[in-house]
Amino acid sequence: MQPLDYCRQKAAESKSNFLSGFRFLPPAQRDAMTVLYAYCRELDDVVDDCSDPNIAQITLNWWRNDLSKVFGSDIPEHPVNQALKHTAAAFSLPHEELAELIDGMQMDLDQARYQDFDSLKRYCRCVAGVVGCLIARILGFTDPQTLDYADKMGLALQLTNIIRDVGEDARNGRIYLPLEDLQQFGVPAAVIMRAEPNKEFASLMAFQINRTRETYRHAAALLPQADKKAQKAGLVMAAIYYALLNEIERDGAENVLKYKIAIPSPRKKRIALKTWLFGFKP
Repeated sequence: MQPLDYCRQKAAESKSNFLSGFRFLPPAQRDAMTVLYAYCRELDDVVDDCSDPNIAQITLNWWRNDLSKVFGSDIPEHPVNQALKHTAAAFSLPHEELAELIDGMQMDLDQARYQDFDSLKRYCRCVAGVVGCLIARILGFTDPQTLDYADKMGLALQLTNIIRDVGEDARNGRIYLPLEDLQQFGVPAAVIMRAEPNKEFASLMAFQINRTRETYRHAAALLPQADKKAQKAGLVMAAIYYALLNEIERDGAENVLKYKIAIPSPRKKRIALKTWLFGFKP
């Protein structure tokens, strides 16, 4: 199997919102997005699938070494990195940004709680903001401020994921909601770990949703007019995640402790087409 085919297969196994906005792209950019997604997915699987932290650490160290070959003269061992070698060269993807994704996975190995929003934002930068920047580079930009937009929009998307996955993360022993927010709203961690929502938890989640919605607005305002057309595919993805955030609120945000909300594929396609034609305004 060719490296790009491996990446396509990896992407096809997922129902992720990540790829929903990129169906309209030219083949070269669409393939680059597929390779980037496969790289992110492989790293995420290291943390999700390795029950032994020592093995996970060894695996992450191996990925760091193989990533260095993407930017050197040696041929990487992993098919995703083999595909990434071509993609990184074609779209000028920086080594340090791709390495930051591994830093984010390292944070997942090292800690399961975040004391405050600033520390959570650092995590979000590594696992999502930097992905936004890599996407912006693949799509193309003329104004450096577009990278600020991409970083901030990545934060908005990751905060949406955190809200959606509160229950699932708790079942895996993790709480990404800042502990200072739990204290502010009087929500003991045990309420989340035992999936026992109450009115305090509902208020906490309303606060998280409002902060995330404001992050979308701030991010959208940062995108320079000159790059809006080039970045349209990223805005499609943002619109789908924003719809997910609204759906969580309509369903009752306290229900995130019980199940995950998802946007059905036909609706994703409608949102994608509408955003592609008319833009995204949170």
